[in-house]
Amino acid sequence: MNRPRIVAPQKYKEKFIEALLFVSAVTSIFIMLLIFYYLICESTRAFHELGFFSLLFGQKWHPAGDIYGFLPLIACSLIITLLALFINILVGFPLAIYLAELAGPKKKAVLKPAIELLAGVPSIVYGFLGVIILVSYLQDSFDMLTGRSILAGSILLGVMFIPYLTTICEDALRAVPSEFKEGSLALGANKWQTLRHVTIPAASSGITAAILLNIGSIIGETMAVLLVVGNVARLPSPIYDIFDQGATFTSVIAGEMGEVARGSLHYHVLFAVGFVLLAVVSVLSLIADYARTRIRKKFGGY
Repeated sequence: MNRPRIVAPQKYKEKFIEALLFVSAVTSIFIMLLIFYYLICESTRAFHELGFFSLLFGQKWHPAGDIYGFLPLIACSLIITLLALFINILVGFPLAIYLAELAGPKKKAVLKPAIELLAGVPSIVYGFLGVIILVSYLQDSFDMLTGRSILAGSILLGVMFIPYLTTICEDALRAVPSEFKEGSLALGANKWQTLRHVTIPAASSGITAAILLNIGSIIGETMAVLLVVGNVARLPSPIYDIFDQGATFTSVIAGEMGEVARGSLHYHVLFAVGFVLLAVVSVLSLIADYARTRIRKKFGGY
């Protein structure tokens, strides 16, 4: 005779799942705080000996002479991020509109997997292709001493993060209820007017968040930019010279951490670089959440 199975009450299952999700959320916050704490502890010596503002706005980076200034890294990171974001938006946003609103089922069946495949390519592969193809092309086309430059890093990162922007923007556009579009079309607007005045404003919260989060991803990329930017920590002369070599926060850390003596001032300065980078990315994430909330309240976005 089969014995009846003892089934746990549904409420205990729900409470267990709720507790598990709560523990996961708290663990994520704890890990983030632990990373911040470790970076602060390791970078305290650098800020104490060199001064916070002297370190942040110093114009020279010369580890052999214990001269450290973040301004060349900030300037190069900012230029690369802005140029890469321009390329990113110029290609990624129209592509998202096409996939969400205009592409037919057959075209979407080809384009969507291709974009997802590009998103899965490792950054080191992008960097390798950048060195072999992009750097050589820039060197020959612009008669440069070396193709490794701020421009090479900008183009590479701009292309590299197109799939991420496209995917998030497409999801935001698809989340707009069909009733909004049908109501606009019923009032006499054509497809382009509906897209411009209804769909995009309604999805603007998700689009804005995608752009801001992409800025954090571009700033935080390491291997690809390390291979093509030249990793020379100096201010471009003039400051807008995108054909000059440069160095970003991430390329300096990756290029110098393996050779630095543990416990030296240079070692702690690199941790200070990491702390500033993490602070910038965290602030961008908070701004993205805030902007998304504000735009959603204003436009009723999705």
